This record gives sequence, structure tokens and C-alpha cells, in this order.
Amino acid sequence: MRLLVVEDESRLIDYLAKGLTENGYVVDVARDGIEGKRLAEGGDYSVVLLDVMLPGIDGFGVLRAMRARSNTPVLMLTARDKVEDRVRGLQEGADDYLVKPFAFSELLARISALMRRGSGATSMHPTTLRLAGLELDLLGRKAWRDGRRLDLTAKEFLLLTVLLRRRGQILSRTTLAEQVWDMNFDSDTNLVEVAVRRLRAKIDDPFPQRLLHTVRGMGYVLEERS
Repeated sequence: MRLLVVEDESRLIDYLAKGLTENGYVVDVARDGIEGKRLAEGGDYSVVLLDVMLPGIDGFGVLRAMRARSNTPVLMLTARDKVEDRVRGLQEGADDYLVKPFAFSELLARISALMRRGSGATSMHPTTLRLAGLELDLLGRKAWRDGRRLDLTAKEFLLLTVLLRRRGQILSRTTLAEQVWDMNFDSDTNLVEVAVRRLRAKIDDPFPQRLLHTVRGMGYVLEERS
């Protein structure tokens, strides 16, 4: 499940990115409206968290640009508590509105509600991912292989989600470090290798067909091979 946070307050960005990542989401961040518009128009996101007061282009402008291209659920985040501002956001196409400061538990609940609302047959953001006998329930945070329940940690689930969303693509160690741990890759650490090895022991080792492959010198790919 991939989220976009468009926000210019550094402390709030760090707080949201850390909390959402710990809850199993892949998080992209934009710190102004121009970057937010570019990412929102070009990315495949389950939900966009969009601040109203942004440099470059305000949140309403980003929202209008998004609605010209997609129906991605948008949760507006703002310090404004005037009724007219909330009404305008909803009229521009926002799906929900959350006034700062807010409880993180409420934010998680609203994100889940938006994802459930958009999980119908025509949704561009499926809540179940599958490859061969591997299946992930993104809302329930559950995983199975060939009908057998997999006992994954939060980081293992997130790592598998990233790999499965981009199945067939070779993902470098740097990419995985950034998307799963929100950190720059340090060549002196074997964090990614250890995590991949532990994940492989759960999703591949007990089964006859391997899905998680190492591409020497390049990274890892999740795919079905004959």
C-alpha cells in the first residue's frame, strides 16, 4: 500500500513518514505543491494525504490537477478549521478532511476507510496482491503461500508488499532500503540482505517453487520462473 504525503512542515513529515511506515505503508513525500502535483499525477497511490497551505501550488490546486486525471482517494490535512475551507475541499474533490492537530490513530482509521471505500471492482488500487501461490491481504495485513498462512513481521510484510507491487522488476538494495526502512543505503551494512534472506526462508524455502530471486550485482526480483 503506497501513500503520498504532500506537506511542508518538516516535523510533521518525519512524524507521518515514520508512523505510516511502521504500520506497513510505503510512503513518498513531497514538500511543496509543485512536487506534490508531479508525484500525484505520475504515481500509483492508494491514498494521498494533502495539506492545504503549500508553497508553489496550494492544496486545492494540486487537488484540481489530480481530479482531472484520477479518482485516487485524497485526505486533506490542514490547520484551518473554518467550515468554508472544509466545504471547498470537498467540493474540489477531496474524499475526507482532517484538521490539525489530529490523533495518529484517527489518521490510520480514515486511511483504512478510504481504502475500503475505493476497493470495488473498478478501483485502480487493489487490496489483494497475488503471484503464483503467494497472496497478500493489504488491509488485513495477512499473507499466504499455497494456502498456508505466513507469519511475517511488519518489516517483512512491507518488504514483500514492495516486491509484489513491482513484481518482475529488479529492485536494487538502495531502492529497498529507501522504501522499506526510509534510509539511504550504506554499503557497509547488510540490512537488506539479511531481511531478504529471512523473508525468503518464509515464502520460498518450504515450497517447491522459488519466487524471490537474487540478480547478482543488481538486486532482487519477485517473479514466477519456469
